[in-house]
Amino acid sequence: MTTIVDIAVNNEGFSTLVTAVSAASLVEALQSPGPFTVFAPNDAAFAKLPAGTITTLVQNIPQLARILTYHVVAGRYKKEDLIGIKSLTSLEGSQIDLDISEEGFEANNATVIAADIEADNGVIHVIDTVMLMRPHWFYPIMESGKVGV
Repeated sequence: MTTIVDIAVNNEGFSTLVTAVSAASLVEALQSPGPFTVFAPNDAAFAKLPAGTITTLVQNIPQLARILTYHVVAGRYKKEDLIGIKSLTSLEGSQIDLDISEEGFEANNATVIAADIEADNGVIHVIDTVMLMRPHWFYPIMESGKVGV
């Protein structure tokens, strides 16, 4: 069986993600049958974070686990399954906004640079930016059309 974790461990581009998932004790969960859809930041995505962020997160396991589970959705969703869907709810409980068009595939502030990597227990979409949860006040403002307030 090739799980989501197996794919990440065997790909050099996910070494930071693998370290973070291990530190947050999420390896076993991501090796379970799932299925899961993971928006997986690659090493370049983690490198965009401000200096010291990863060290701080590894020292704050609950926050690290929260950010990591924000990148995971219950269910197996390939790109074609998501066309027309505006958002998904992450395992963390917050909304992930989706924008899929002929021009690209985005999840929140991240661009999917490789979609539909299939594992026995789900699907991986590689993203170029670590996604951060949006504040509680973000969605009412967006819904009201008062962007920039």
